[in-house]
Amino acid sequence: MAHHGSRAGSESPRMTPDGGKDDKRSRSKENGKRRSRDRDSKDVSAAGPYATHTIGERRSSVSKPARDFRDKPEPSPKRKKRKTAATPAAVREEAPTPDGAGELSTRSPSPVIDFDGLSRPVVGTRARLEEDEAQAQVRLDRMKGAVRTLLECVGEDPDREGLLATPERYAKAMLFFTKGYQENVRDIVNGAIFQEGHNEMVIVKDIEVFSMCEHHLVPFTGKMHIGYIPHNAVIGISKLPRIAEMFARRLQIQERLTREVANAIMEVLKPQGVAVVMESSHLCMVMRGVQKSTSTTITSCVLGCFERKEKTRNEFLSLIGVNR
Repeated sequence: MAHHGSRAGSESPRMTPDGGKDDKRSRSKENGKRRSRDRDSKDVSAAGPYATHTIGERRSSVSKPARDFRDKPEPSPKRKKRKTAATPAAVREEAPTPDGAGELSTRSPSPVIDFDGLSRPVVGTRARLEEDEAQAQVRLDRMKGAVRTLLECVGEDPDREGLLATPERYAKAMLFFTKGYQENVRDIVNGAIFQEGHNEMVIVKDIEVFSMCEHHLVPFTGKMHIGYIPHNAVIGISKLPRIAEMFARRLQIQERLTREVANAIMEVLKPQGVAVVMESSHLCMVMRGVQKSTSTTITSCVLGCFERKEKTRNEFLSLIGVNR
C-alpha cells in the first residue's frame, strides 16, 4: 500500500499550472518580481496624492532619443544673412523704394545723406538752400518783423536808439546759428578718407560745441569727445570737429546731437566702432527753470566694437578723462 505521508524536513515538488515542476531558479525570479512590486507600491504611497508617476508609465530618458516625434524639439530657425550693397560710396544717393526692395548700405536707422544731398533735411531746408538774393532778402525782412514784434510784446520800444538795428542783427545771428541745415556730410568730408592700414584707436577730444536748444531757443555749450577704431581707413582729423559743428548748428537737443555725430562717422568711414561723449551746460537750466549754474549734462553714443566690448569702451572713457 502506498503511503501518502512525507518525511520531516522534506517537501514534495509543487506542480505549476502548465504541468511543470517549480525549481529554485523560478522561485528566485518570482521573489524578485514580488520585491519590485512592493518597492513601487511603497514609493507611490510615500509620494501621497500629488504623485505624478505611476507604475508602468514611460519614463523620460536623456540618453535615448525620443520615441514620439512630438517630443523632439523644433529646430531653431536659421538667421538670414544681411545683404548690403557693396558700393565704394559711403551711402547711396537714391531713396529706397516703397516696397523696401532697395536697401541702404548704412548702419544707422536713417541715412545721414538723403536722396536730395542734404543731411537729414527738414521742411523748408531745400527752399532756404536754393533761394536767390531777392528771396533771401524777403526771408530776412520777415525775421526782422518777427523780432520787432517780440520786442514790442516784452514791453520795449523798438524805435529807441539801442534797439533800432537789433531786429536785423538778431535775424542774421539766427541764420548763422542754424547754418548746419544747409550743409551735408559728403561736402564736409570731401574725400578725405585714406587707406592707411591702421587699426588702433583714434581720439579727438575737447571739441568745443555751441548749439541752440530747440525747446527754449537758448544756447547750450560744452565739449565733445570723438573716438573711433579704423578698419584700415582713416579720416582727416579736422573732419571730426567739422561734422560735430554741422549738426550743432541746428536746433538740437544734446541726446540727438550726440547720436547724429556718431551715426554720421559710422556711415561715412565704416570703422570697427565709434564712440562719442558730450559734456555741456544748458542755459535753459541756468538762466531759468531750476537755475542750477553748476550742473553738467553728459551724453554718450557707442557703436560697433565700443558697444560690444567693455574693455574697449573703458579704454576710451579713461583716455578722455570721463572714467575717473
